[in-house]
Amino acid sequence: MTQESIDPQVQAQSIERHTLVEDVQALVAGTLLVSLGVALVGQAGLITGGIAGLCLLLHYSTGVGFGKLFFIISLPFYFFAFKKLGWQFTLKTFAAVMLLSLFSELLPLALRLQSVEPLYAATMGGLLMGVGLLVLFRHRASLGGFNILAVFLQERFGWRAGLVQLGLDLVILIASLSLIPLSAAATSLIGAVVLNLTLAVNHRPGRYLAI
Repeated sequence: MTQESIDPQVQAQSIERHTLVEDVQALVAGTLLVSLGVALVGQAGLITGGIAGLCLLLHYSTGVGFGKLFFIISLPFYFFAFKKLGWQFTLKTFAAVMLLSLFSELLPLALRLQSVEPLYAATMGGLLMGVGLLVLFRHRASLGGFNILAVFLQERFGWRAGLVQLGLDLVILIASLSLIPLSAAATSLIGAVVLNLTLAVNHRPGRYLAI
């Protein structure tokens, strides 16, 4: 019998659950990685996908801090998360969003980015955010917004979360064309592809059970 043929519920029962300490470590590490990725993308004047991308668009147009916007816009998605994915997922996601908002506000005090080459910012920023989200997903958490929908569709229908997010991210990038140059949008697309391919390759249905 191959690993793929084992009932996921039976397999889950044989896997040791993450401890509270492991979950806390994952939430901190994942959100730190994402905050650095967002900082690189933002410094280069680029856009990422999902709620983070929407918040960057609003930050560019209003000047309101990314962390504040991210926390506020994520609030309506918690009801869906609670109804469809349970209170533990929702609580971890809420904690992750709070941590990302905090780290994004504090990062300029610890790291001052003067200049970042856009292609490097898109590639490395996308990779950092992808790895950070991967850490969160594997501890059954997310960063709210489209992350919640992507996790739900993967668990319910087996659709790869990375590919779902890539489609949603393309919508955000198209919307950004009114605020950033076409060249910046094209470079941002590279970052979105790197981010979501990182998830699609490393977070496949049935390959890893987060409990």
